[in-house]
Amino acid sequence: MEVTFLGGAKEVGKSALLVKGRKNQIVMDYGANTGKEPSFPMHVKPKEVHSVLLSHAHLDHSGGVPLFFLRDGVKLVTTGLSLELTSLLLQDFIKLSGFYLPFEYIDLLTMQKNTERIAMNDERQVAEEFTAKFPSSGHIPGGTTIILENDGRRLLYTGDVNLRDSQLISGMDTDFGEVDAVITESTYSMVDHEPREKIENDFVAFANEVVERGGVLLVPAFSVGRAQEIALLLRAKNFKHKVAMDGMALKTNEILFRYQEFLRDAELFRKTMENIEVVSGWGERKRLIRTPSVIISPAGMLMGGASVFYNQSLSQDQRNGISIVAFQVPGSPGRTLLDRGMTLVGGKMVPVKAEVRRFDFSGHSGRTELFEMLSRLKGKPKVYTTHGDGDSCDVFAKQITEKYGFESQAPEVGDKITV
Repeated sequence: MEVTFLGGAKEVGKSALLVKGRKNQIVMDYGANTGKEPSFPMHVKPKEVHSVLLSHAHLDHSGGVPLFFLRDGVKLVTTGLSLELTSLLLQDFIKLSGFYLPFEYIDLLTMQKNTERIAMNDERQVAEEFTAKFPSSGHIPGGTTIILENDGRRLLYTGDVNLRDSQLISGMDTDFGEVDAVITESTYSMVDHEPREKIENDFVAFANEVVERGGVLLVPAFSVGRAQEIALLLRAKNFKHKVAMDGMALKTNEILFRYQEFLRDAELFRKTMENIEVVSGWGERKRLIRTPSVIISPAGMLMGGASVFYNQSLSQDQRNGISIVAFQVPGSPGRTLLDRGMTLVGGKMVPVKAEVRRFDFSGHSGRTELFEMLSRLKGKPKVYTTHGDGDSCDVFAKQITEKYGFESQAPEVGDKITV
């Protein structure tokens, strides 16, 4: 197999790989950077690609996939849940950035029509000469790693992974078997996360503190995964106060109800979602900001969605709180809130009076867990570090060699390797 790094090498975003066999070519992930003017990985002619294998729904892995479906002929292979969540996120992407996108809604429909839905851990024949297996990645519901085999050679592509259990899903499946090469994410390869139980307990304690002093706690959260995780946590920890959820997270809930087999505790999910307050209009939003409660609302970086309204309404009262539970891209309103204590209200940047706290609910493995994943590999694979900034990819590759003796390197975009 010849693998070309189309994107995601020494960068977080635009993850994409082209794998060439003797007869066919396949793509694994094809993401986008979703700034004001979105950007995409290196171009691949759709007519030269047999199939696209998708690890999970996040747009930095899926945002460019419709480019392969400007015509029939290519097949998408992913879990049914990932397809539905990807479609939800892509619809929003088209709505917000359509002027800048090289595809339209009709191409999303063609993608859906040409998808082979798989179950978790399925093994499928792809393009005659490839076999692909899809173990759970532990990152978001429906997400998988991909083990690709061709001519007896086996490649593990991690996508995004999390070894730790969360309230929503179980940690990744690390029963890889023997592999010849690994392409691994490196997002948090230089840092460790705090113990999950401590993060959870600290968050719930802060939520209780805010509500019991008569305030409202705003939790800006990604609509896929993080919003549901926070709601389940509050239920699991017997939080006694009102919890409301708004925005696209509610559509995610509807999808997850249809795919409960992907969840760690389906009963907890059902009970949680049956008891949260579903926000469906501006009248309810205006009432909620005057009601001591927790409000979970996209967008997770305060860049759009109902969380912008809640932030403007709640940030100027010291009784209220804002919990940042998602990664904040530099330059985003959420990052400005964290770094400068400032936010946009009425068109002006003003100091925030509400209490702002950050909680590291990352869906990615930290440094220790990434090394633990690699320690479970069988054989002597070559390791390629991606999905991190340049320094972290380089340093991680060097440390992998020192620790395990695996030949390791951090590729550049456009580099080719042979497996």
